[in-house]
Amino acid sequence: QVHVVESGGGLVQAGGSLRLSCAASGSIFSINSMGWYRQAPGKQRELVTTITSGGSTNYADSVKGRFTISRDNAKNTVILQMNSLKPEDTAVYYCNAQGSSGWRGSFDSWGQGTQVTVSS
Repeated sequence: QVHVVESGGGLVQAGGSLRLSCAASGSIFSINSMGWYRQAPGKQRELVTTITSGGSTNYADSVKGRFTISRDNAKNTVILQMNSLKPEDTAVYYCNAQGSSGWRGSFDSWGQGTQVTVSS
């Protein structure tokens, strides 16, 4: 079993910054990809950004140039640095980790989510 835990959410004014952290632990042989998704009230969960073990990144158009994802492969952690935050960034942010647990097979694990609220 693989556990994913997020931290770092909170309340910030528009234009401000927040830093989210995510750590994966448990039966991990390798992690192929980690990423962040978000879900605003009344909306579907959407991709924010992902990063592969090789460092390739993918960003939603709405966050390009404002958000940066980074990864520490040795610690199975990712950081999401969010700058120039907008009220429309308000959502619950979820961390996802996908990889292999060796003989146990693959995993696709989600954290419980952390609330990010941006006031105007």
